[in-house]
Amino acid sequence: MSFTDSSLGSRGIGYRVLGRGFDYLLHLRPAEWPIMIAHTGVGVLLAAGAGAGPVGWGPALWGLFCWVVCLNGGTLAINSAFDRDTEDIAYLRRPPTPPPHLFLFGLGLMVVGLIGALWLPRSYLVAYVICLAMSVAYSTPPIRLKGVPGADWVINMWGFGVLTPFAGWAATGVPLDRAGEAVILGFCPLFASFYPLTQLYQIDSDQARGDRTLAAVLGIRRSLQVAVGAGVLAFGVFALAGVRAGWGYSVEDLGRWVMLGSAAAIWIGTTSRWLRDSATMTAREHERRMYRSLLAWGATDFAILVCFALSW
Repeated sequence: MSFTDSSLGSRGIGYRVLGRGFDYLLHLRPAEWPIMIAHTGVGVLLAAGAGAGPVGWGPALWGLFCWVVCLNGGTLAINSAFDRDTEDIAYLRRPPTPPPHLFLFGLGLMVVGLIGALWLPRSYLVAYVICLAMSVAYSTPPIRLKGVPGADWVINMWGFGVLTPFAGWAATGVPLDRAGEAVILGFCPLFASFYPLTQLYQIDSDQARGDRTLAAVLGIRRSLQVAVGAGVLAFGVFALAGVRAGWGYSVEDLGRWVMLGSAAAIWIGTTSRWLRDSATMTAREHERRMYRSLLAWGATDFAILVCFALSW
């Protein structure tokens, strides 16, 4: 294929500048970086709103780079190196054939981030090491936890759900308070709800590779039932965080309860409608719903920030 092939569309410039090296960049899935920056940044902004100590904004920005580009980008590159997908995958349409050294490239990028983490608070470094180990175990044979039903789910709910915003908070150097602990923990069931949504349209390709993901084992309907139930649990934990933060019945606090309840209605409504419609949906329609569910995630992060990080 020519680097200037018109079928490449907007990728043409990248191939003309980097040649086949552009394949390495694509497999880092930079389309996901704004989403990762936002979710990691939630932890940074929650720390700033906690008022428990001075915020290290420089270390926080460095922590964002190490976590998003090096750790997450390297994780996705390693995943692509072994999955060798030919159909659309999350945040990468028409994936190019994985280049020959993609695994070493992804692992090397993660190690670069690990070295960078040595200049950040110890709690950030510990979170980085844990996620690096989980990422390698998730994709790499012979362990390849991605193919172990439930293990893929646990890794994503804790790695992506909890440790990602925790890393943002930890990078600032601000101590984690009790309300912050509950907020960060609430992202665990939230991503227990979100992760199955990212897998539904890939069930056929996962089964063809022999990967028995949680969604492949449970099937579409049960996966969506899990998503609905975990979403309810998540907002219960966020409500506990509100209690820990001392929310009462003042006008300001009632506004917080209403905003949190509105985010819950959006999330649970999104997953419930998906469950209702699932019997007649195609894989492409599941993929479109997955991208649409990102709006519910964004609404939740926004509500959490307004409720816990901003003064009214």
